[in-house]
Amino acid sequence: MLLYAKESLKKMYLVAKNYFGGLLQPHSFSVSDLVNPPRSSNIASRYAIPFKARSFTQCSLEGCSADQEIVIAMGSNVGDRVNTFDRALQLMKSSGLSITRHANLYETAPAYVTNQSHFLNSAIRGTTRLHPHDLLKKLKDIEKDIGRTSGVRYGPRPIDLDILLYGNSKINSETLIVPHERIHERPFVLAPLVDLLGASGEDGIETSWHSLSKCSGGFFELWNKLGGESIIGTETIKRVLPVGNRLLDWCERTLVMGVLNLTPDSFSDGGKFQQVEAAISQAKLLISEGADIIDIGAQSTRPFAKRLSPNEELERLVPILDEITKIPEMEGKLLSVDTFYAEVACEAVKSGVHMINDVSGGLLDPKILKVAAELRVPYVAIHMRGDPSTMQSEQNLHYDDVCKEVASELYGQVREAELSGIPLWRIVLDPGIGFSKKSKHNLEVIMGLESIRREMSKMSIGASHVPILLGPSRKRFLGEICNRANPVERDAATVAAVTAGILNGANIVRVHNAGYGADAAKVCDALRKGRRWED
Repeated sequence: MLLYAKESLKKMYLVAKNYFGGLLQPHSFSVSDLVNPPRSSNIASRYAIPFKARSFTQCSLEGCSADQEIVIAMGSNVGDRVNTFDRALQLMKSSGLSITRHANLYETAPAYVTNQSHFLNSAIRGTTRLHPHDLLKKLKDIEKDIGRTSGVRYGPRPIDLDILLYGNSKINSETLIVPHERIHERPFVLAPLVDLLGASGEDGIETSWHSLSKCSGGFFELWNKLGGESIIGTETIKRVLPVGNRLLDWCERTLVMGVLNLTPDSFSDGGKFQQVEAAISQAKLLISEGADIIDIGAQSTRPFAKRLSPNEELERLVPILDEITKIPEMEGKLLSVDTFYAEVACEAVKSGVHMINDVSGGLLDPKILKVAAELRVPYVAIHMRGDPSTMQSEQNLHYDDVCKEVASELYGQVREAELSGIPLWRIVLDPGIGFSKKSKHNLEVIMGLESIRREMSKMSIGASHVPILLGPSRKRFLGEICNRANPVERDAATVAAVTAGILNGANIVRVHNAGYGADAAKVCDALRKGRRWED
């Protein structure tokens, strides 16, 4: 029996390694299918994922004394849907659930009963020691607390919480069926569920969950049968970022973030916009040229820059921020604060900022992660090693595979952010052009954004789909390539870098010259969508 078990485990490992690791023959299901799936995928059905699930009776006998990994689906189409999700997360945490991962946020067309408002859908992964029926009762209590009452089946509801998976158990009782019996026909369930899985095949519970799908290719094959990535961005289902009072579909077009530095020592425009009038004038110019977001920074993060205290940073930031929020040109635009201090981020959001752009990804002031979670605003995590004074040291510039290592280190920041309470649907990733990188590394990252997404998908499909922000504007490596010592003369080179980045998967570009950046984004979007323009 031991020999048989050993051989079975070895076989399961080899199948999973091939299935997820992209090592199958060319016509086999591979990791690339998860990120860029084929139009039809019947191939995966040839590859079973062997794992024996426990029955509910086994779970009952064991008493569920150990932590059980679970997946819970979330849906809402009544009231303030995003706020409802935030409240549901808090109530789940206070009810004996530890949330470890979040899916992306999806806006979806209603199913079954179609004459109702669009839904928001997501899912969470976590652990609990609650018995499955006790967990179900807790979720029903949360639904009631939020305001759900009995109504039309599949009709409007402020919140819907369903247990999709519970450990490696199959449950079939009068009140609970796990896995959820309609997973296979619901893209609004499968998309968030797949987000919570990794493509490496190295997670035992995920192998078990795939076996429960009743599909030999697991949940990945079920998702691809419904269209997979090809249906994202359609009227049926869109990934969205909740920011300000809107849901932003960042795949619809590339967003332009205009840079507004309030510093005397920034590498490109230091000292130009420290006074209120000059800063306001520049903000208006950036907006008129096509900026969607104004990123305001009061502390230079160029190499070897002197670090300010939070109070010094706020003294520069708050007076200008107070005035910028009043100008009519900001209507419909977004404000971002470029800071790594929790205190500065908090005050900025109270003053009207919509998102936090943290150059350190939470490494320089870990409190910023909890603050961002409490403020419920998007959080940009940038890849950097060390701090501005050490990021260009020999040790921090060493990479064996820059895209692979950036992906791994960024995902570590994602995990810390999620465990601090920032849902994945509020995270934006920036691979950190110019931060802890040589010129050749910057070029590899710009051309390797898709590779970074693929590497991240091995750990988390969901993390591989979050928006990517790219900031090559006027940076030194462009000057080295083009022999332009003056940063202001690097705008044409910036357009080239931005273009390459967008065509390789960037969703937001951070630029000093918003007009050039906006034009580059429009052309790239047209190229990506295959538009044909008349002469």
